[in-house]
Amino acid sequence: MNAEPQTQLRLLDLAAVDAEMLRLRHRRRTLPEDKELDRLAEELRARKDDAVGKEIVLDDLDRDIKRHEKELSQVRMREEKDTELQRGGTLPAKQLTELQHELDSLARRKSIIEDETLEVMEQREAAEADLQHAGAQVSHVESQIAEVKRHRDEALADIETAERRCATDRDAIAGSFPAELLALYESRVRAGGLGAGVLNGGKCGACRIELDRGELARINAAPADRVLQCPECDAILVRK
Repeated sequence: MNAEPQTQLRLLDLAAVDAEMLRLRHRRRTLPEDKELDRLAEELRARKDDAVGKEIVLDDLDRDIKRHEKELSQVRMREEKDTELQRGGTLPAKQLTELQHELDSLARRKSIIEDETLEVMEQREAAEADLQHAGAQVSHVESQIAEVKRHRDEALADIETAERRCATDRDAIAGSFPAELLALYESRVRAGGLGAGVLNGGKCGACRIELDRGELARINAAPADRVLQCPECDAILVRK
């Protein structure tokens, strides 16, 4: 295939646009915000799990407090009943003695329950503080995620703007080439590389591989309008 040297040279403009589009696609795939969001998502899961664990501890303590309060209420009711019987003055001395022993036992039990309840309530206060701290950590990570998403969306918007600009430029440039030359160029682009590269210092500008002497001799001997391809990557070699 033959094409005017100036026409071949303009392929470098098209290749520059395609190279920019490749960079934009790579940038879209490797946004640091996406990696940070993955890290924050993992951290958020851990923070939420921690908060759930602390909530379970708090619920267990609440159940313990209710159990103590119920038991304390029962002891007090029994104590009040025995006190009324004691004050009634109708019981024999032996029963009064037994009743007094029971009241003493109830008093000791009540004191133990009150101490245990106080201890559990103190534990609950600490557990509630831990839960609030865990909740604050969850909220902090969620706010970080929202901020990173905002930056990610801004970066994607910039990429989309640049991609639209490149697409417009590409259409304008590509429309000026002969169909056969453009088809050869596009076949390389579809393969995932640059369609053209300048030959500079014996090196292909598309794949950056240095050509051997025999290949360079063949290229130098070819007519100026001959369309040549890199033997390594098949990109069109543009000679200046």
